[in-house]
Amino acid sequence: MSTAMYEHIRTIVPEKRLIFNEPMSRHTTFRVGGEAECIVIVQTTEELSQIISYLTKLEQDYFILGNGSNLLVGDKGYRGVIVKLGPHMSAIRVQKDHIAVGAGALLSKVASAARDSGLSGMEFAAGIPGSIGGAIVMNAGAYGGEMKQIVQMVRVMDKEGEILTLDNDTMEFGYRTSIIRDRPFTVLGAVLKLNPGNKEEISAKMEELMKQRKSKQPLEYPSAGSTFKRPDGHFAGKLIMDAGLRGYRIGGAQVSEKHCGFVVNTGGATAADIRELIEEIRERVLDRFHVRLEPEVIFLGDF
Repeated sequence: MSTAMYEHIRTIVPEKRLIFNEPMSRHTTFRVGGEAECIVIVQTTEELSQIISYLTKLEQDYFILGNGSNLLVGDKGYRGVIVKLGPHMSAIRVQKDHIAVGAGALLSKVASAARDSGLSGMEFAAGIPGSIGGAIVMNAGAYGGEMKQIVQMVRVMDKEGEILTLDNDTMEFGYRTSIIRDRPFTVLGAVLKLNPGNKEEISAKMEELMKQRKSKQPLEYPSAGSTFKRPDGHFAGKLIMDAGLRGYRIGGAQVSEKHCGFVVNTGGATAADIRELIEEIRERVLDRFHVRLEPEVIFLGDF
């Protein structure tokens, strides 16, 4: 980062919220990744607007970071600016059968707030290790539920720092996608529409889904959740298993023996190990079944 850029950013956020040469392994659920040249922690929409518009004007690469749950950062790090949403952009406010949430709020915390308020519809998301912002971008889902079913309105910011409001139809939600995947928008927050329910029943459903996750998913290892999108007419995990890749490993990266749809860090994996394993899986499945697996994981930085 140039001195001029540093001095300008310091006029937007205090120096204590600038972190330099920070290992991204501390900020991703894979627990791998080289250093980010600079992380800027923003606490308000105004700060975010000023940062984004400034970096856009400079044509400086940047990445908006939530919980890092679907992200693989290269071992050589990221030379752009990581803009991390701080705690003040993670607010959760329950208003009758609606919940207004900041983009940085964890899905698990929003699901718990919904349960505590006797609101049903978020149970599917309780065990997804991501933030609201990332979940909306990719229309996260599990166990028959998805964000599309509960999102009423989304507030986004464009690259000029202007704020727009998008309704559910405008979001163009699809399987693991939304309009934001192809637009230069940053999610600021959303309003979720839920249904009144019984707290005990909601809690019981969340506990049952968590038991299913623990029994079927390798939660004991760092990962990014499901590594691949579900291909039409198939299940990624079964294709990988049928390709003989259960337990297959490169370095510290391994195809989970519990669920072949997960690539896990068994300890000491590098980002290069994980990326190489992902590409090997894709090649093997394509060669054998003529199905092209598409990663859910976002690759960022230099590998």
